[in-house]
Amino acid sequence: MLYVSRWNANIVAAVCVLSVLLCVPSFLSKQTVDRWPSWLPKKQLSLGLDLQGGAHMLLAMDVDEVRKAWLGRLAEDARRRLREAKVVGKSDVILTDEAVQVRLSKADETDKANKALRQMIQQTGNLLAGTAGTDIDVQKGDEGTFTIKPTDLGLQERVSNALSSALETVRRRVDSMGVAETTVVREGRNRILVQVPGIQDTKDLRELVGKTAALSFHEVHETVTAEQAKKSGPPPGFKVFPGEGKDEAAQVLRVVPVVSGDELTNAQPAVSSRDGRPIITFAFNTAGARKFGRFTSTHVNKPFAIVLDDKVISAPIINEPILGGQGEISGQGFTFESTTLLANQLRSGALPAKLTVDQESTVGPSLGSDSIEAGRRATIAGFIGVAAFLILGYGLFGFFAIVALLVNLALIIVAMAYLGASLTLPGIAGIVLTMGMSVDANVLINERIRDERRAGKTLIAALDSGFTRAYGTILDTNMTGLLAALILIAFGAGPVRGFGVTLAIGIVASAFTATTVTRYLVTGWLRWRRPTAIPI
Repeated sequence: MLYVSRWNANIVAAVCVLSVLLCVPSFLSKQTVDRWPSWLPKKQLSLGLDLQGGAHMLLAMDVDEVRKAWLGRLAEDARRRLREAKVVGKSDVILTDEAVQVRLSKADETDKANKALRQMIQQTGNLLAGTAGTDIDVQKGDEGTFTIKPTDLGLQERVSNALSSALETVRRRVDSMGVAETTVVREGRNRILVQVPGIQDTKDLRELVGKTAALSFHEVHETVTAEQAKKSGPPPGFKVFPGEGKDEAAQVLRVVPVVSGDELTNAQPAVSSRDGRPIITFAFNTAGARKFGRFTSTHVNKPFAIVLDDKVISAPIINEPILGGQGEISGQGFTFESTTLLANQLRSGALPAKLTVDQESTVGPSLGSDSIEAGRRATIAGFIGVAAFLILGYGLFGFFAIVALLVNLALIIVAMAYLGASLTLPGIAGIVLTMGMSVDANVLINERIRDERRAGKTLIAALDSGFTRAYGTILDTNMTGLLAALILIAFGAGPVRGFGVTLAIGIVASAFTATTVTRYLVTGWLRWRRPTAIPI
């Protein structure tokens, strides 16, 4: 056990020296590191929101908008099912704020319509949890009338699904900023918490996460203008869409889009080869490319409208069929910054409903400095206390444990810096806890060596038995601790996750330093001094 090959010793020594060198930039200012030559390591440990400051934003989803969008889909579904059921009489499907009203022109078709509309009902909820039910309620009234109304359980499930979808969309948008250790978690029934470290101006963040970015491509009515539609009403199936700002006029567009934004596979900011203006290039998936190609083939020399969040941003003329599923979007108000932001939003997907800023605040760097100083004092105090305990309790072997502990701390800093994990205030607590766990492993080894010497074993046999027998116990404790840390990372968020990340890295580093670095130091000491007694 105490035999160490030269190659293994050199590898362990190289790891220790390299870890110490790589962690040096994290203790220096960014300005100092930037002045270093390019061949020197420059990766620094990033700090979390509670240490370096940043943006804290609480977004609330508009539940009314979710309900209205669902009612709109229910109305379209009701029309489709009545057509498929061949209800020949003219039926009116009226959308209200709370329900969908259906009036049949022929009362003798009530049974046929009732059967078709009841097929819209879907089971929802959890049967095991005792929350099973239906998502909508279809009520038959007098003289061929029906009322389709969402149930509370159905609406609750729709809001929950919409919030889950919005959560992933917001997370993708925030990740596109390239900021490490951001927090995007669900809070309550209809809110999302967003925390981004290092940002003091929340304007760009608010624009990025708050814009719905629902993109769609619509057919333009060939004869009716927006002014005419506002006076006499739009034709059936059409609607007046306002223009974006003052540069784009309102248009009368077909309500059902030709292609929707969820069929986009890519969107990138670019510069037009014709006039050098900022544009957005896009690409559809197979289904979207097929529909877009079919529409542009049958509408050559006719306009079509590009709509973003229910506003027309462009209404170009189709000069030729667009069959490749690719194109570009231009707008009068486009700038290089706005096209970059919009492209990020389109790539991340549209929000299912509008998100409004419920709470917004920024943590100043002064608070971060205070927290860093408090954490630094706590870490130094903890290290001094641990070092004093080791020196007083185990003498030279305690010094070996301190060296291994310093290597352990260096490995934690380097691993977090190069993995992109941010150090938070709970993370500092994780480092302090890791120091205790690392010392615990050395205590097990040293106490085992003492026991073996008391049992009458020789110096070499006691050392070998101490490391060998303690190794299994150290491995068991580290594995259980690592499992707990991984659970914190998987299911925790914010401070809990930061604590888990630091703890997991620290446990892995501790297992290496306690069982390898310490053993190699003891082996080197034996070869150099050839002692006759163990100074424990």
